[in-house]
Amino acid sequence: MIDGAEAIRKLALNVARYTGLAPLARPFVGGIGAILMLHRVTATPEKPNSVNRHLNIAPAFLDKLIADMKDRGYAFVALDEAVERIGAGGKHGQFATITADDAYRDNMTEALPVLEKHGAPITIYVAPGLIDGAVDLWWEVIEDIVDTGSHLTLKTARGSKVVDCSTPGRKSQAIARLNAWLTLEVPEEQQCAALRELARSNGIELGTGRSGTLMNWDEIRRVAAHPLVTIGAHTVNHRNLKRLSEAEARHEIGDVRRILMERLGAEPRHFAYPYGYASAVGCREVGFARDAGYVSAVTTRHGVLRAEHAGFLHALPRISVNGRYQSVAHIRTMLSGVTTPLANAGKMVVTF
Repeated sequence: MIDGAEAIRKLALNVARYTGLAPLARPFVGGIGAILMLHRVTATPEKPNSVNRHLNIAPAFLDKLIADMKDRGYAFVALDEAVERIGAGGKHGQFATITADDAYRDNMTEALPVLEKHGAPITIYVAPGLIDGAVDLWWEVIEDIVDTGSHLTLKTARGSKVVDCSTPGRKSQAIARLNAWLTLEVPEEQQCAALRELARSNGIELGTGRSGTLMNWDEIRRVAAHPLVTIGAHTVNHRNLKRLSEAEARHEIGDVRRILMERLGAEPRHFAYPYGYASAVGCREVGFARDAGYVSAVTTRHGVLRAEHAGFLHALPRISVNGRYQSVAHIRTMLSGVTTPLANAGKMVVTF
């Protein structure tokens, strides 16, 4: 199926590139640096044609991107130094820092060798509930459920419904329907149980995590000891904080620091909001992250960094490096800053 929104975004990127707008605008809107956001980095994805393939980039592309950015004057720094550079207003030149959400195992096995080649630091945000298997990578589980057959039964508050999964197009529609059901209709605290019941009733047993997809605690401890790696927090259970009560949201944001301290021997200084878009993080959640004592917190809002972000260290935007835009030219255009106001209703300083 053709993703209309993606096609429009790529058209805008190409227009900005081929008209020369991006390089012309960069000195004026390029900001002081950028936080890059990764998820998976592997040359051999289990499902190359998956609806979740946008979460993955190839190690070779990461290599090309870092090399290109270094050639154009970006210094790759750890997140602690990035925060210092934001506070200094970017006086020491443009910089970039790399982050990765969820602690996928390929961050260690395939991304880290690329980062070592370039001396590029990375911050990996960990959600203990995902690592322990207490909660699931629901976006992957939903795809597994849809892939099991030609139809499935979905039980909602309005009764049971048979969902057609008989063709590739119908499967895409089914995945979108299940995504909406789980993230909008099911209360956040009940999401895990509802997903597991949906899986069980359709012949899939869950509850042991996804072996090999995410790092285990021994691997996280090993990678945490690497000089290029910083471990950050990603809540306890990877929940949408805006859908939680204040007490639950504060627990997710604050208690993860204690858990990671117990598991790794060091308290995380940096935080990433799960999902990170407007319906998952706002002023309230930013305040909670600040109250919890984090030095910084990142969203998934699209944007480059500007000196003004010194006043918004708990609502920092990122540039998503994903499978939809696996093109150095596309990322160059994003880094020029020209897409920041286009994606944010004219805002140049993107916070929350």
